Amino acid sequence: QVQLVESGGGSVQAGGSLRLSCAASGRTPNTYGMGWFRQAPGKEREFVAAINFIGSSLEYADSVKGRFTISRDNRKNTLYLRLDSLKPEDTAVYYCAAARSAAIATTPAEFRSWGQGTQVTVYS
Repeated sequence: QVQLVESGGGSVQAGGSLRLSCAASGRTPNTYGMGWFRQAPGKEREFVAAINFIGSSLEYADSVKGRFTISRDNRKNTLYLRLDSLKPEDTAVYYCAAARSAAIATTPAEFRSWGQGTQVTVYS
């Protein structure tokens, strides 16, 4: 089992930036694909970005492509999400997740472990 703890959320003005971190611990976390999802009030959880186990393959939702950057440091067992050019519609709770395999994954069913989430609020 992999345990995940997110940090780095906060309130930021539109156009600003944040960097989210997700510390992983437990059973060999650096052998799994990882991802970020988000959920806004009254909406379903949606895919944001994903990365395979060594960071050689990346995937982004169209809504964040060119603005968000996912990365990982396997030496530190940490996943990151850099959020630039933030918009009010990016406001949500952001969750990191560990996939069931080493490959890249983009749907919730492909992930085995989830963090508790970190709030990102973007005001205009």
